[in-house]
Amino acid sequence: MALDVRISFLGGGNMAGALIQGLLRAGTSRPDQLCASDLRDEALAALRAQHGIETTRDNARACAADVIVLSVKPQIFPVLLPEIAGHIDDKKLVISIAAGVPLEAIEARLGAGARVVRAMPNTPALVGAGATALSAGSRATARDLQVASQIFASVGVTVTVAEELMDAVTALSGSGPAYVFLMAEAMIDAGVNVGLSREQATQLATQTVFGAGKLLASGSESASEQRRKVTSPGGTTQAGIAAMEGKGLREACSAGIEAARDRGRELGREASAKLRAGS
Repeated sequence: MALDVRISFLGGGNMAGALIQGLLRAGTSRPDQLCASDLRDEALAALRAQHGIETTRDNARACAADVIVLSVKPQIFPVLLPEIAGHIDDKKLVISIAAGVPLEAIEARLGAGARVVRAMPNTPALVGAGATALSAGSRATARDLQVASQIFASVGVTVTVAEELMDAVTALSGSGPAYVFLMAEAMIDAGVNVGLSREQATQLATQTVFGAGKLLASGSESASEQRRKVTSPGGTTQAGIAAMEGKGLREACSAGIEAARDRGRELGREASAKLRAGS
């Protein structure tokens, strides 16, 4: 379904490019409804050439839109938010995709009328297979969440969570692609160790990860059910899983996600402190 709003992206990096491509591909937006700002002329030229959208180096000009997507890195926020605060009112929706920057800190710097939604997408959005969690700020409406969900649905699936769970989301799905890539690396190396060429092991492991994900995404059965279906009693899969479980696979996964969550909390506190200090 098309969105009858104008959307500007402050920051023209990879995630902004993925969202712009997704919005246009899904028919959610037209090129004349989209704008991107950036200080890098080459980034703006690429977005104009690929998508035919408006681009500018002027953030204030870009804020003349219904929806403002803050798609710059978190360390830019102490400079960006004061710059645009005077151009944000209660008629605009602001969506932040910056990891670790709390809603309260963004609202405080943008002013009393700011309607803010925080989003945590992940890198598979670059290929239209992202997972995004959304949290509403104190003044965001149900309609704001609906608009944000429609934007991110153009590059994958979305869920809505309370903001206190955003660090858990970051640890699970935000960092999650790296965990899967690490597992793929380990599978490839193990395949080479048991006699396959690296090319063969890479091709087989890559397609296995892709196929398993596609099966799981079909929703026909849970991960546990899919695993049990592949694991014949006394068979090769059971032997492999038993060895992995014996080495603490589940414990390692749990420890990794908890460590990522805790680091997210630390980064959030640091980001809040910097925004409050205005540095």
